[in-house]
Amino acid sequence: MDMARIGSSDLDVFPLALGGNVFGWTADERESFAVLDAYRAAGGNFIDTADVYSIWAEGNPGGTSETVLGNWMASRGNRDELVIATKVGAHPDFKGLRAGTIKSAVEHSLRRLRTDRIDLYYTHYDDPDTPVEEFLGALDSLVEEGKVRHIGASNISAERLSEALAASKREGLASYVALQPHYNLVERDAYEGPLAEVVAEHGLSAVPYYALASGFLTGKYRPGAEVDSARAGSAARYLEGEKGPRVLAALDEVARAHDAAPATVALAWLAAQPTVAAPIASARTVDQLPALTAVAELTLTEQELARLTEASA
Repeated sequence: MDMARIGSSDLDVFPLALGGNVFGWTADERESFAVLDAYRAAGGNFIDTADVYSIWAEGNPGGTSETVLGNWMASRGNRDELVIATKVGAHPDFKGLRAGTIKSAVEHSLRRLRTDRIDLYYTHYDDPDTPVEEFLGALDSLVEEGKVRHIGASNISAERLSEALAASKREGLASYVALQPHYNLVERDAYEGPLAEVVAEHGLSAVPYYALASGFLTGKYRPGAEVDSARAGSAARYLEGEKGPRVLAALDEVARAHDAAPATVALAWLAAQPTVAAPIASARTVDQLPALTAVAELTLTEQELARLTEASA
C-alpha cells in the first residue's frame, strides 16, 4: 500500500492515523491493546496522542493515553516500527508554550511513552503570550538533543503559523512540517482558505482531527436513532439543519457503489484533499477499526469526490 510522507520530514505514514484519545477513557488498557494490535496488523504505523488525554474524564489526571501507548509498545517491542505523535501545551500542569514548560512537559511524555524520542511533537494550542521565537527555540533544542524528530502545530491561525514559519527560517530553527486542523466533510470552513494556503505554500502536511466529526460521519447517527457513545451529543448536533442529512445521503450513495462503510468514504474524501497526508480517527473497539483502515484501499472517482464536496458545501 502507498504510504504518505509528512511534509518535508522523513516520516512515511499509513494513510490513517490512529487517534489515542480513547485510550484509558472509553477503552481500558486491555481494549486499547487489542485495537492497537489490530491497527498494526492492518499495516498501520502512525499513532496520535497528547499529554492531556483524557483529562476530561472523571478521575483521569491526563497522560493516561500516553501511558497506555507506552505500555503497549514496551510489551510488543515495536517502537522502531512506529511513528508516534504527541502534543504539548494543554495539560494543566504544563499549560502554554513557554520554553521551560515545553522542556519539562516533554520529559513526562517520554517517560510515559517509555521511549527516548517523539517522532512528531505538536504545539497543541497556540500561546499568544509567548513569542514564536521562544517556543521554537525550545523545540529546536529538543530536536538537537534527539528527543524530538520533527515538530507540528495544531489549533493555530494562518497568521500565527506564517509568523512561526518565517521565524524558523530567519533564525535557523526547527520548522513545522505538519498541521493538525479540525477538518472533515461537515467542518470545512476553519481549514479551507488561508490556513490551507499557508500549509500548501510551505510544503506542510495536514493531519486532520475529528475526521469523522465525533462519529457522525460513520452514519450511525440518524433521526430517531439512539447511540450509546460518550460523544453522542457532539455527533447528533450535525443532524440539525440541512447539511448533515445531505452529507449522509451522499455518503450512503458513494458507499453503496463501493460496498464500503460511510466512515471509509468520509475518510477517503478527506485523504484526497490537497495537503492532507493522513486523517486521524479513533476506534474504541476492534470491530470499529476495519472501516477506518479500509481508507488505505479506497480511491474515489473525481465524480464521487465532487458529489461529496457539493453535498458538504
